[in-house]
Parts: sequence; structure tokens; C-alpha cells
Amino acid sequence: MSKANHKGVLSGEFFMQGDIACAEGAICAGCRFFGGYPITPATEVAQRMSERLPIADGVFIQMEDELASMNVILGASWAGQKSMTATSGPGFSLMMENLGLGIMLETPCVLVNVQRGGPSTGLPTLVGQGDMMQARYGSHGDYAIIALAPSSPQELFDLTIHAFNLAEIYRTPVLVMTDAEVGHMTEKVVIPPPEEIEIVPRRKPTCPPEEYLPYRVAPGEWVSPMAVAGDGYRIHTTGLTHDERGYPATTGDSAQWSLIQRLIDKIEKNKDDIIILEKDGLDDADVVIVSYGIAARTAIWPMQMAREEGIKVGMLRLVTVWPFPDEQICELAGQVKGIVVPEINMGQIVREVERCTAGQAKVLSVPHPGGDIHDPQEVLKAIREAAGREVKE
Repeated sequence: MSKANHKGVLSGEFFMQGDIACAEGAICAGCRFFGGYPITPATEVAQRMSERLPIADGVFIQMEDELASMNVILGASWAGQKSMTATSGPGFSLMMENLGLGIMLETPCVLVNVQRGGPSTGLPTLVGQGDMMQARYGSHGDYAIIALAPSSPQELFDLTIHAFNLAEIYRTPVLVMTDAEVGHMTEKVVIPPPEEIEIVPRRKPTCPPEEYLPYRVAPGEWVSPMAVAGDGYRIHTTGLTHDERGYPATTGDSAQWSLIQRLIDKIEKNKDDIIILEKDGLDDADVVIVSYGIAARTAIWPMQMAREEGIKVGMLRLVTVWPFPDEQICELAGQVKGIVVPEINMGQIVREVERCTAGQAKVLSVPHPGGDIHDPQEVLKAIREAAGREVKE
């Protein structure tokens, strides 16, 4: 049974596409502004938001392109709205400059990337995971980022809500790095009643307007309260290096040092609270699969087959890809013979795994250029090799 409350928020059990589940998660999280531009395979997110936001007293705007889409959700956030956009590879590239702007302005919002094969226009309707390093380093300058990687429509719903919460806690854009398989997959999705969903509200200033400084951070805290434009507080914000007033401060390195260090520290020093990992069979594992998104899901069968062959193999699924779980990977590397990394790109996250293992364990990449999911036999072959079993061609 399913139902919608008086604000248009759904609850109940649904047979739902991943992209649709993403949109519903955003609405449940309190998103009431979506600015976007159609692009396969993310268009269903925008289409659903265009239908549902007016019912939920929200606003949907189709922008002229992806540059404007990313920009407009920053403005909506400063106007007090929880905001989101959704795109795929080429659009993600166009959003990179304004993603950096959002990070510098410390603007909470959510950017969903339903990844497809690339580069360029590549494979518009087919799966890829080739944007993972772009998610981390695509904008210029030094910064930290939060990126989540769902592996099912249910998780796409759940993690979209979680992304909004993280955005508010750390005052930053948060990425949901799903892929075309998960986005276009249709499965059971359970939407809890609104009162059972944890929502983090925006922290607003409590001081008088004349005492408010947009970027004043109290001792022991990482971010400042965020005033809403139009509520009587004086707001000045800029993409330039700025002081606690939000005014440009570009005459020396002290402002740059303190600002950039804080933007990085507010995420890196809270990694234990941010990182989500799913662990399976690690207690006795000699070989570990490290993967994310649909690639992790398709590695389950090879893991089971390897276990039947007597190979002790487990899985570490990266629900949070950025910040990267350096310490956990390093610890695993000291306990196992090898680590297998299947991903639908030609080798991106595997480089991070290699960095963290520091030669303690053999790391095997199972690359795929996109277009479809892995052949399970290729993953199984890599598991056997990592375990030191003879592999026949």
C-alpha cells in the first residue's frame, strides 16, 4: 500500500526505477527546488521532479544548460531552499566550475550524476563509472568533497536523503555518483513515513543581524550558521578567497591558508562520521573485492563462486567513495594476499587502492570501458589470480 500526505510526500512500498527513487528521496529530504537540463540517463530525475515538486509546494526550472543548472541551485540554497540538480557525464563536466564555486561559498546542495560511458557524448544510454576521479578532482584548486555511490534503487532513495543531510551538516555540495544501471533499474523501494526519516535542518544564526558574519566559525566547530537572503541579515559572499565577513582577502597567503585548510579539514577530519562501508566476509578473507555501485553488485556472484572453490574472499563495498577510506584499505592490505577492484572504467579507484596498500598486498584491476556490466568470469579470474591459484587462459 502507498499513500501521499497533504504535502505530496509519498510513503509505502513501490516498484520503482532508480532515477524516480532519487527524486522521491530528494522530496522526502525537504528539497523544494530543482534546476536542471535533460540528459540521458538522468532525465527521469528531472522529469519526476517536474511532476512532483508543484504538488509538494516546490519549484522546478528547466535551465538553458548545465552551467546555469548548477549555478541556479546555489542561488536557491542561499534563498533558503534545499536544492538539487541531476546530470550525466558531459553535463557533469560543464558543472565543474560552479561546483567549485559552491564549495568556496560553502553552499549546501546535492548534485546527482547518473554515469554513462564516455568520454565526450560516448554512450548516452549505456552504463559507465568513468567520472569517479572527476568527482574528486574535476574542479580546480584544493578542496575536499563528499561523494556517495548507491548500488540499488532503494539505496539511491536512501543516499539522496543522506546527501542532503551531509550537505547541511558540512555546508557543502554533496555528490551522488550513481550509474545508468542503478538509475534505470526497477526494484522494490520502501519509502518510510515522513516522521521516520531523519532530516537535518539548516542551522541558522541566532545572533542579532548586526553581529552576524557569514563565515565566522565558533571554536570547536567547522562551519558557521547560514542566514537566508532576505531575512534581515547582511550577506556578502564571493568565490574569491575571503575573510569571515565574506569580503575578498587576496593580498596575502594567510587568508588562503586558513580558508582552504578549513574547507578540507571539515570533511577530512570528520571522515569517521562521513564514510559508510559495507563489509561482507572480511573476517577470514585472503582476497578482498573493493568496488562500488553496480560493479560491486555484479561482483557478488564471483565472490560466491570463489568461496565454493575454497578461496576465502570477502567484499568491501564503498558506499562513500570520497572521502576515501585510506585507513581501512591500508589495514585490510596488511591482512590479505590480494585486492581485486572491478569498476566500469579503465582504472580509477584502483589507483587509490594501490596508493593505500603501499605494496602490502597485490592489487588487481578488473577494468571495463562501459556499455554493459562486467562478465562475472573476469572478476572470478582476478580473484583466483589474487589468491595465487593457477589461472588458465
